[in-house]
Amino acid sequence: MKFSVFQVSRLGGREKNEDRMGYCYTREAGLFALADGMGGHPDGEVAAQIALQTVSALFQRQARPKLPDVKEFLAEALMAAHHQILRHAMDKGMADTPRTTLVAAVVQDGRAEWIHCGDSRLYMVRGGELLARTRDHSYQELRKMAIAGLEKVNRNVLFTCLGSPSKPIYDITGPVTLEQGDRILLCSDGLWGTLSDDTIVRQIARQAVAHAVPDLVEDALRKAGEHSDNVTVIAMEWETPDAFATTQGISTEGFDDDAFESTIQAGPVDAIVDDLDDEAIERSIAEINEAIRRSAARKA
Repeated sequence: MKFSVFQVSRLGGREKNEDRMGYCYTREAGLFALADGMGGHPDGEVAAQIALQTVSALFQRQARPKLPDVKEFLAEALMAAHHQILRHAMDKGMADTPRTTLVAAVVQDGRAEWIHCGDSRLYMVRGGELLARTRDHSYQELRKMAIAGLEKVNRNVLFTCLGSPSKPIYDITGPVTLEQGDRILLCSDGLWGTLSDDTIVRQIARQAVAHAVPDLVEDALRKAGEHSDNVTVIAMEWETPDAFATTQGISTEGFDDDAFESTIQAGPVDAIVDDLDDEAIERSIAEINEAIRRSAARKA
């Protein structure tokens, strides 16, 4: 497996950066993930970090050296991350839960599959054209679908995320067979909220990701000015063995079955809950709702 990758996160006009991103890989599989902790709730950066740690730890556990079932992994990892955020809030006795978006892509067997919850996006670009893009889980997207009663809803409000007391809604896409030069870009809304899709596609297509990503981030920060949101991007370019000979990047040739590399600061694998069925998740939701109820009663 051979690819080039570049990631960067910049603090905009906010007090702190609640975005998190990273990637990890084995000999035969790669994971790329990004989370954007949500303002208006406590510890958004903690929720984003928990999400990435959980997904990375499960990837490390299951990719030996590749995942048995990519779709199953993506769904399980997202729900495990949600569960871990609820557990964190319950352990801390928090009156409100930390919340985050999540978008994650797996590359394996020359194909890409991805999952997303919220409005952190994935763009797939081929031959200078947009091949695929995630659809935000926001009321703005529902308004575009002409759903009655949403005309006055704030377009930026999400109707799902990780960490909410309600079960997350998510979409899984793929598999898409990769071709030489394909680019996959994951980003927070600090990028796509400022730059158009056409601009993002054009810039990521015309340069190597190591040059395109910093340029995109700087353009977004400059255009948004002092009120810029945090801007976080991770992008991967898929390369065949022949093309890789002249391009700087990552090669997993020579890796053994248990080799694992990561830029994500993962927690202990044993800390991830084994029981990830709906009953366990609903049990955690009930527990966190009870904690919120007790806290509200104390304040009253």
